[in-house]
Parts: sequence; structure tokens; C-alpha cells
Amino acid sequence: MKEIRTLFEQVFRRQPEAVCFAPGRVNLIGEHTDYNGGFVLPLAVDMGIYCAAAPRDDDKLRFYSGSFTADGIAEYSLAELSLKGSWADYPVSVILALRAFGYPLERGCDLCFCGDLPCGAGLSSSAAIETAVCAALKELYSVPLTPQETAVICQFAENRFIGVNCGIMDQFASAAGKKGRAVLLNSHTLEYSLIPVECAAVVIVDSGVRHSLASSAYNDRRRECEAAAAALGVRTLCSLSPEEFEERKRLITDPVVMKRARHVIYENRRALDAAEALKRGDAAGFGRLMNGSHISLRDDYEVSCAELDILTEKALSVGGVYGSRMTGGGFGGCTVNLIEPSAVENFMLRFSDHTCFCVN
Repeated sequence: MKEIRTLFEQVFRRQPEAVCFAPGRVNLIGEHTDYNGGFVLPLAVDMGIYCAAAPRDDDKLRFYSGSFTADGIAEYSLAELSLKGSWADYPVSVILALRAFGYPLERGCDLCFCGDLPCGAGLSSSAAIETAVCAALKELYSVPLTPQETAVICQFAENRFIGVNCGIMDQFASAAGKKGRAVLLNSHTLEYSLIPVECAAVVIVDSGVRHSLASSAYNDRRRECEAAAAALGVRTLCSLSPEEFEERKRLITDPVVMKRARHVIYENRRALDAAEALKRGDAAGFGRLMNGSHISLRDDYEVSCAELDILTEKALSVGGVYGSRMTGGGFGGCTVNLIEPSAVENFMLRFSDHTCFCVN
């Protein structure tokens, strides 16, 4: 917190009145199910985005990021607020979303950001900055937002203004997550429960391959899922069990759409089974489900890449590793690995040529 306060004071020459933190997340299992009405099991990490803020007496909005220092201060006005194609589109989109939900700001503010989440690594830096903005404005202007409302507003910001048709998992994990506890979220009802992750260590390995969901095939996958749901006669794919899918899959004539549906429906079952494994401390069972998830993401959903596949194969060759899979939207980013705690040090040594860190 001290670093963000100091940065704010250096940039804006005054003291902040609100300092907030929003964590990133790693998804243990349940990938690409959230925008299909299914279950996800993310884990909030202790890395994230810090935001310091102070109100203004005019309608100016000024943003500064310690990660984009060359951009300087990005300045806007509430009267003419629009996206400009920079990192500041994320806080701007949240303010536009707040307006759409009936929370218009009457005064401007200065917001300063810094953090330790690598952009594009699949740890949801975008959701963290969105959630941090909501937290700061809630404190500055007493905006009455629950974690669920925060997640909905931030998802709307990303869908409507950034142009990524993401589900709600990332924003929800950042708004409601607690360190060391996985969030079992029903993305259809927004009901959730927190499950301690105590049976194994969770280690993230960064592939170094950066992705941009807005310019990737992410939106294509969503359209393919919608086509599958229409063919199957359901509103959301995850309203079907794997058994029901097997009975109806003949209704899908496009083989690519078939593969997308198969991943989503079976991944939803894997997420529920993994939550039960976590509750009973069955790390080996959880690991097997993670491995199945990666194969499905690689072959049916086709969002993995060679670097992620190599990392998962290498991880599974290390003693004490229960499971390994790509995590996040795909096309780069990180793998998440479930490991016997006594094997973590050796695992880190084997991956010394990559950035890796234990998050629980």
C-alpha cells in the first residue's frame, strides 16, 4: 500500500483519500464455462492491482499507471467520456458502465495504479484493474456495491465497451475471492461458496506467450457456443448434463461447433467433480480432472498453444505433480499446477527458466 501512496503523491502532488487492492486470479478448473452458464473454480492470488484515488472539484478524470509510465497522465472529462485505445480504456469503461447502471459520477477524480500482475499472462489483470476502480469509487463516493454487483458492472464494462465477450468469472473472483480459498461459482445464478485449498500447493508457470483476448479467437468461441446451444435447443450449454448432450449431439451438424459444445459440457462436470475432490482432500483426483481439462482445451476448444502444451507435459514428468493445465482464456499465458507441497522446491528448480510462483 505504501508504494501506491507514494506513486500517487509523486504524480498528482497530493495525498490519496482511498487506497484499494484487487487480486488477480488463477482458474483451477472450469474454463470457458462461465459465459455458458456453468460452474468455475478460480482461486484469488496475492498478486494484483493497487489503486489510489482522490476526488476532484471539477469534471476531469486523470489516470496514471506505474506499468505504462511512458504514457504519462491520461486525462478525460465526464462531459465527453470515450475510449481512446489505451490501457486507460479499462478504468474509463468501468465509469461508463457505472453510469449505465444508474451510478453517474458528479465530480471527477484522480486514479493511480500499480501492481505485480503480468499483463497478458492469463491472471486477469484486466478484471483486477476494473475491480480496483469500482472499489476506489465505492470508497470515494459511497457507491453501494456488493461483490456480485461489482462483478456484474465490470463484466458489462468489458463486454460492452472493451469488446471482449467474457464471462463473469474473472471479475467475480477479483471482487469476492479470499486468499487460499477457491471460489466455486455458479455463473448462472451468481451463487458461490469458498473452499479452502489445503491438500496441495498451487504453482503457476508463465509461458511467456502474451495474448490479447480482444484480438484473439475468444469471441469466435463464444459465437460457436451460442450456435451449439441453438442447435441443441437450450439457452445455455451448461444446462445440459454430459448424458443429455450425448443424447442430443446429433442435432449439431458442424463438427467444429460439436467440439466446442463437448468441451464446455464436460468441463462443467469436471468443475463440480473437482470441487468435491477439493472438499475431501483428494489431490490426486483433482489432478486427473485438471489433466483431462487441458486435453479438452487443447483438442476440442483449441485454445492452447505449443508452449502451454510443452509446459504441461514437462510438469507431469516431475515427481509429486498431481495435475497440470493451461489456465485463462488461452492462446498463451500460464499453466496451473497442483503439486505435493514437499515437491514444490524441486518443481521450481526444473522450471528455473520460466517465471513461476506458488499462490496458496
